[in-house]
Amino acid sequence: MKTILILGGGTGGTIVANRLAHRLRPEEASIEVVSDSPLHYYQPAQLYIPFGEEDPRKIARSERKLLNPRVKLRIETITEWLPDKQAVRTAKGHTLSYDYLIIATGSVPCPDAVEGFVAGADHFYTPDAAYRLYHKLSEFEGGRLVVGVGGIPFKCPVAPLEFTLLAEAFLAHKGIRSQTEIIYTSPLNDVFQIDSVVPVVRSLFEQRGIRAETFFNLESVDAEKKIVKSLEGTELPFDILVMTPLHKGAPFLRGHPMADNDGWVKTDRSTLRVDGLPNVWALGDTTNLPISKAGSTAHFEAPVIVEQIVAAIHKEEPLPGKAVYNGHVTCFIDSGYGKAAILDFDYDHPPVVDEPNEFRHLQKMAFNKLYWYLVPTAVI
Repeated sequence: MKTILILGGGTGGTIVANRLAHRLRPEEASIEVVSDSPLHYYQPAQLYIPFGEEDPRKIARSERKLLNPRVKLRIETITEWLPDKQAVRTAKGHTLSYDYLIIATGSVPCPDAVEGFVAGADHFYTPDAAYRLYHKLSEFEGGRLVVGVGGIPFKCPVAPLEFTLLAEAFLAHKGIRSQTEIIYTSPLNDVFQIDSVVPVVRSLFEQRGIRAETFFNLESVDAEKKIVKSLEGTELPFDILVMTPLHKGAPFLRGHPMADNDGWVKTDRSTLRVDGLPNVWALGDTTNLPISKAGSTAHFEAPVIVEQIVAAIHKEEPLPGKAVYNGHVTCFIDSGYGKAAILDFDYDHPPVVDEPNEFRHLQKMAFNKLYWYLVPTAVI
């Protein structure tokens, strides 16, 4: 019997575990998920907490209940990965051996990586942080709202754009839009990193009176004076500052020989194998691949890994086309006012963006509700 160890109980790890349980007999392999939390969070819902549209207490469910009954769940924090011994160690002192390893430990917001960020800026990348921002926006009576990218990479590249557009709609509904200036900052030479998306975002910003400040690489935040500074020398006063914090990989991966200093695992873009290790794979946020760190990325990567592991255990060749990841990512952009657009792309095909519309918004809202029943359970 083979031992399959999956590190991480988020979207990617849960899908892989359930797909493997569906395809392998109990006598063929034991499957174990190691997660540092007993809860599985639907992270896209955090975007809506600041606007009072989601309750932070209702965006998580039991990881145990999402897993196939035959999958073991261990609630522990990984502290060390020993590829030469095919084992990992936990904070409780346990050593866990494996025949096959899947690393799905996600990404970690690191607001303390920027001077003054914790004291002066807000974000929505954890339920607690999003709820604090909800209180600030509820009490906000007008002024200058600065929203932007505070570090690259970060989860869900469209999230700060969505927040900006949703905030504009929220302030209009509240009746204080005319008393509020909104500025969006980007470290790039434009408002988004994919050229085909830029015209749509630029058009929305122009229609909504949102100013874009490009080439703004966050350097520091002066919480007392309420000024945010860029490496380029730009200084922006603010009343509320909402920035995406810099993200890093799991602490045990930072500086690991199989990862870079920030913990992004060196991963083959097609097979998702970790460099030089034929029995180890990575997926989702934790890879160093130049694609979106998003749940849909992990969703489309998971079957590729499962196909390779099943084929290896069965001593067969993987099914043609099933063991290669093509960079497929899908994500919605909620533009507020009950409209949304969708981005669907891969390594070779950039997204063709439609104008935000009500149908796409209904799709996004439906997906948010159906996620628990369809995605981590590997129904789709």
